[in-house]
Amino acid sequence: MILKEFCAENFTRIPQAIRAGAKRIELCDNLAVGGTTPSIAVIEESVKYAHEKNVSVFVMIRPRGGNFVYNDIEIKMMEIDILEAMKREVDGVVFGLLTPDNWIDTEALETLMLAANGVEVTFHMAFDEIPKERQKEAIDVLADLGVSRILTHGSALASEINENYEHLREIVDYAKGKLHILIGGGVRFDNFEEVVDKTGTREVHGTKIVAMQ
Repeated sequence: MILKEFCAENFTRIPQAIRAGAKRIELCDNLAVGGTTPSIAVIEESVKYAHEKNVSVFVMIRPRGGNFVYNDIEIKMMEIDILEAMKREVDGVVFGLLTPDNWIDTEALETLMLAANGVEVTFHMAFDEIPKERQKEAIDVLADLGVSRILTHGSALASEINENYEHLREIVDYAKGKLHILIGGGVRFDNFEEVVDKTGTREVHGTKIVAMQ
């Protein structure tokens, strides 16, 4: 069974995506900048609808577009957003934090992991900014901190997903028993089977991961 996670901007297309086979929703706003935290009202209605259909909802926690290096005020905002999202019974939260030299901001991550205690955590494509040669080390760090899964394209470069198959296969194999690797970025309803075959992942993600009219 391959889990298809639909990346939703707002509530609008969630009903259609669920009818088309999405089993998890990554809910966000402002996809033009890669996704930011949606409003409380959007979270409430999306969770209510999805849960009636036995579909889980993970909410993006990101205070702005741009890089993934956050100051103390932004981290506090993210902590508050996590707590508010959890009050709305979300199944998981999605965030990623880096240092200026493209490594995991472990101190900030620990703070947010404490806030997210009780729900699953996805470390998003900030992971792709980490140099490839350190990504296995990063998997160990994130697993130790309690992260459930990593959303990755394999590389921060604007490459086609098929150019990253070999590296993604290595990452998926390495992560087994530690956390899940969710592959996104150029994964669609018409190529996800090839992605699964070439990488070994069991979870795929995208705005076009299910076929909708």
